[in-house]
Amino acid sequence: MKFAWEGGEVTGTWDVPESGTRAALVLGHGAGSDYRAKLLQAVAAAMASRGVATLRFNFPYKEAGRKMPDPQPKLEACFRAVAETVASQITPVFLGGKSLGGRIASHVAAAGFPAAGLIFLGYPLHPPGKPEKIRDAHLPAVACPMLFLQGTRDAFCAPDLLAATMAKLPNATLAPIEGGDHSFKVSGRDPADVTEELIERTGAFIESTLAS
Repeated sequence: MKFAWEGGEVTGTWDVPESGTRAALVLGHGAGSDYRAKLLQAVAAAMASRGVATLRFNFPYKEAGRKMPDPQPKLEACFRAVAETVASQITPVFLGGKSLGGRIASHVAAAGFPAAGLIFLGYPLHPPGKPEKIRDAHLPAVACPMLFLQGTRDAFCAPDLLAATMAKLPNATLAPIEGGDHSFKVSGRDPADVTEELIERTGAFIESTLAS
């Protein structure tokens, strides 16, 4: 299905509960992927089975078949428009995504979208090899709970730098994936098992947030 934003339309798809929708989750994709990414599909299907209607969508550059991500204001405008459409149908609404998608979700929340919580499937705290370029200045403005699902070998997020960032965020929770890289690949571990851990931690976060 198509979702309108100020620059046109983007494709999205719902995973919906068979009954008893309790909340919604909007997921943005990583820079090199699209809304059909296997991890996003797995998370969406699992959350729907737990009563959370989950929407995956394309950013404009992927919708147009381009590889280079759009400028940040364009990415934010698209994510915000999709999230607002979802919020007009279901509340509360959680936001998140893989890498780029999660980061843009955090900017949308920091700018005032009333997210119930943020879920980062690998937050890109800094570019690989450039730890001085920290992308966390906006995070203290996020009012809702945040879950960082983070590989301990993620080249985009050095553990010590993430610890320093999280020390400034009383509403943030870290769920480390031991040995995981930015794609959550763990040497010697079945990828399906890692995905299940990500799903379980995401589900537990949503449950605890709804309960509070």
